[in-house]
Amino acid sequence: MPPICLTFDNGPEPDVTPGVLDVLARRRLAATFFVVGEKLRAPAGRALAERARAEGHRLGNHTLTHGAPLGRRSATEAVQEISETDALLGALHGPDRLFRPNGGGGALGPHLLNAAARQYLEAHGHTVVLWNAVPGDFREPEAWPDIAHAMIAKAAEPVLLVLHDLPNGAMRHLDRFLGQLIDAGAVFVQKPPEACVPLSRGVARDDLARYVTEETA
Repeated sequence: MPPICLTFDNGPEPDVTPGVLDVLARRRLAATFFVVGEKLRAPAGRALAERARAEGHRLGNHTLTHGAPLGRRSATEAVQEISETDALLGALHGPDRLFRPNGGGGALGPHLLNAAARQYLEAHGHTVVLWNAVPGDFREPEAWPDIAHAMIAKAAEPVLLVLHDLPNGAMRHLDRFLGQLIDAGAVFVQKPPEACVPLSRGVARDDLARYVTEETA
């Protein structure tokens, strides 16, 4: 079984994220939470982000509103989605300044970023973290564990798994799912696999271009 990097998108959610953090603490696992910036404006959301960081998890920027993918936005909108979330994260962001674009359902391609977003991310030393396993817990709250197990079983490379701490009931299966992986001998790592990092601290790899559209609205 390949190493597994565990990530959570679209929180924090006061009715869900505490339970996710409890499970991770009980399992002694460290994850990365890619937060939606506007959710940090609420005191409860900010407190959860601070708790996650205090418990050893990393926090990343997942845009301000999680609206249309940035490759389909204007230059001004795309930069605002990133920069305002950077400001809301503040010191919680960490030295790698992690950023994950929204894919509109987990798809990879040039819709993820536009030229302005790329320039901002490079200029401000961000690390872009993508994915290679999205079991769709946001649309399959009951079936996602089986889908995730199948993805992991087929993987030949380290797995970057994307789950979502959203209030749809999917995370009630998290503890059992992680327990099954641990029992099967899974190794969990917090550092994302290199193949999922096309930009590291502002330095682009050759494959970054495939995630950028040069046209802006």
